Amino acid sequence: MSALKRTLRQSARLVERASPYNTSVTLVKLEEQSTSDQESTRRSKRAKVEDTIQDIEECANGSTPKREKAKRLASSSPKKPRPIPQSLATPHPAPERWREVYDAIKAMRSNIVAPVDSMGCDSAQLKETEPRNQRLATLVSLMLSSQTKDEVTDAAVKRLRAALGGSISVQGIIDAEESSVAEAIAKVGFWRRKTQYIKQTAIRLRDEFDSDVPKTVDDLCSLPGVGPKMAFLALQRAWNLNHGIGVDVHVHRISNRLGWHKPPTKNPEGTRLNLQSWLPTELHPEINHLLVGFGQMVCLPVRPKCGECTLSLAGTCPSAQKPKSKKAAKPAIEVSLEGA
Repeated sequence: MSALKRTLRQSARLVERASPYNTSVTLVKLEEQSTSDQESTRRSKRAKVEDTIQDIEECANGSTPKREKAKRLASSSPKKPRPIPQSLATPHPAPERWREVYDAIKAMRSNIVAPVDSMGCDSAQLKETEPRNQRLATLVSLMLSSQTKDEVTDAAVKRLRAALGGSISVQGIIDAEESSVAEAIAKVGFWRRKTQYIKQTAIRLRDEFDSDVPKTVDDLCSLPGVGPKMAFLALQRAWNLNHGIGVDVHVHRISNRLGWHKPPTKNPEGTRLNLQSWLPTELHPEINHLLVGFGQMVCLPVRPKCGECTLSLAGTCPSAQKPKSKKAAKPAIEVSLEGA
C-alpha cells in the first residue's frame, strides 16, 4: 500500500449520498476528518492497545482480564461468593506415627527462634490499645504477608501505623491518601494491589461490619485480597475462634514431605481439608505457627537441613535427604631424591 493511500485511509472517510439527479445513483465523497476526530481516533487506538497489554499481563499473572470480568458482570446477575468448604465427604485417614512426628517437631521448635515467633501476625496487634484496632492490625498484617517474608511484613506494618498517625484504624485507612499507604507498604510483594485491597477493605468494614473485623470465614473471604489461610488465622488470632487451619506454603510443603497426604495434595486448600479431617481440633490453632517456624529454619524449601532434623535421624521422614559423602582425600605422595 502506498504512503498516499495510507494517509487517505487514516485522515479521510467515505460518505455515501443519493444523487439529486437520479435516485438510483449513489454518490461517494471523500470527507476529511477534523483534527479533533483524528485525535479521538488515536486516543481510542491507544486505549485499546493499553487494554490489550493489561489483559496480557493479567493473564500472565493467572488472573482474569478486566474486560472479561466486566463482560461477565454485565451478562450475569450478582452472585454471592461460594461458602468455604469445611470438611471432606470422606475423611482422610490419620497417618501412621503422626503423633510421634508432631511431638518431635514441637520439641525441635522449642529450641528454635524463627522470624514468625517475633514478627508474625500476632505481633501486629501488640502496639494497638483498642480491641477493634488490634483485630484490624492482625488482618492487615495477614493481607501484607502474602508472598512476603515476615521481616518485611513486620516493617511495613510499623511504617503503615506511623503513616496513619500511630494507630491502624478503619477510619484512619479511609482518610489516608492512597499514596501514603502505598509508600508505607512499598517493600512487600504486590504492594500496588495490596494498597487497593486495604483501602477497599476499610470501606467494606465501615459500611457492612460496623468498622470491625468479621467473625466468620465466609465474611472474611468476601473482603478483597483475603483468602482462606488469612481468614482462619484472623479468626484464631483476632477473635480466638478455632474454626479451621490456616495453611500456607510451609504447612503445605512440610506435611506433604512427611507423607501425611495420600495422594499428595496439589494446593493449600486440599492440604487444609485433609489435615482438618484427622488432626485433633485442639491442635488446629498451633500447627501453622509450629510448621512455619520449622520451615523457616530447618525444613527449607530448597536444601532442607536434614542433618539437623531429628526426624531424619529417627527415620520418620520419608523425604529426608542423606548428606552427601565427602570424597576421600587422595593420599599424599612423598618424593625423595637419592643422595639427599
